[in-house]
Amino acid sequence: MRNKVLGSTLIIAGTTIGAGMLALPLASAGLGFTHSLILMIAMWMLMSYTALLMLEVHQHAPANATLNSLARQFLGKKGQWVASAATLFLLYALCAAYIAGGGGQFHHKLTALAATESIPPSAGIILFTALVATVVMLGTQKVDVINRGLFLLKVVLLGLSLALLLPLGEGQNLVSLPLQEGLLIAAIPVMFTSFGFHGSIPSVVAYTGLNIHVLRKVMLIGSALPLVIYVLWQAASFGVLGASTLAENTNLGMFIQSISVAVDSARIANAISLFADLALATSFLGVSLGLFDFIADMLKRPASVKGRFQTGLVTFLPPMLVALFYPQGFITALGFASIALVILAVVLPVLMAQKVRRLGLNRDQYQVFGGKVALSIAMIGGLSVIASQLAHGIG
Repeated sequence: MRNKVLGSTLIIAGTTIGAGMLALPLASAGLGFTHSLILMIAMWMLMSYTALLMLEVHQHAPANATLNSLARQFLGKKGQWVASAATLFLLYALCAAYIAGGGGQFHHKLTALAATESIPPSAGIILFTALVATVVMLGTQKVDVINRGLFLLKVVLLGLSLALLLPLGEGQNLVSLPLQEGLLIAAIPVMFTSFGFHGSIPSVVAYTGLNIHVLRKVMLIGSALPLVIYVLWQAASFGVLGASTLAENTNLGMFIQSISVAVDSARIANAISLFADLALATSFLGVSLGLFDFIADMLKRPASVKGRFQTGLVTFLPPMLVALFYPQGFITALGFASIALVILAVVLPVLMAQKVRRLGLNRDQYQVFGGKVALSIAMIGGLSVIASQLAHGIG
């Protein structure tokens, strides 16, 4: 049981800490370190609270229930339709992004290993997808084992990068800047999606079992680990480069290059680049596992070899085709990612928890603190993310 708890905690943390973490300093450069820290903690509190709401709802459903079946049970067919549409849209968009990014990196390594430029980019995409699909179709236990190894390597590389970067930071670079409304609006959706692990919750519940006491620890620790790492990463990035330099970097490559130049160390740049590869891999494993289990539940596919293979095709083939033939499509879709995530991670958990409480199902059972006030604050927080995304401009 302890192994499952540790593995589940790392699945939550690994899904959350993706390659997008490296872009957090770029998104929040205009806010300054202090203001970005306050916003980050607020987003963590919101997402941790709604994760606990999911557990409150899960205790009144079968252990293998997915968001699809939970929404049907507590919100009816309309709720199920909304949950299905938002889940499929979000997870397929994320998978397409991971396949495109991971496939590109895989192709780069293949060409370097083979010492030839004749390998087509599509080979990297297809092989990378097939590798991850094989792991996911083998089951959550296999994902758990592999994810632990990748997560450990990821932590080692990040620890090395932070150990080299933090001592080089300057305290004056961490001084807060005047908060500007436009910069806050741009940063909110990015910060929010950086704590998006809710698609993996049903898989973790099914894997660990419906032990609410244990699952609460998994959710809180699994989401707190990324918070601590994010704070350290923000401190290192702002401390070394400063907000003004960060604001001049428009993409991840420029950001890594700026750090490399600032500290005059190719080792740090290589460590960060390799960390990005591992972060992408662990995030892809967690997201695709959640999508796989969701589709298996939605299509009522059995857990047999044939059933899992069929589910695997539906899970991985569409995003792979998008990455191969319409690579810009997922970029457009990702513009809507925060809105879909608000529906999945905030709106639906709040509505389902309200229904559970209205039916009086929580007598002598677990109920998240805060009552109606906390539910209302969570809903307002989710709607503010949507408003920020729309105001900043989608895509």
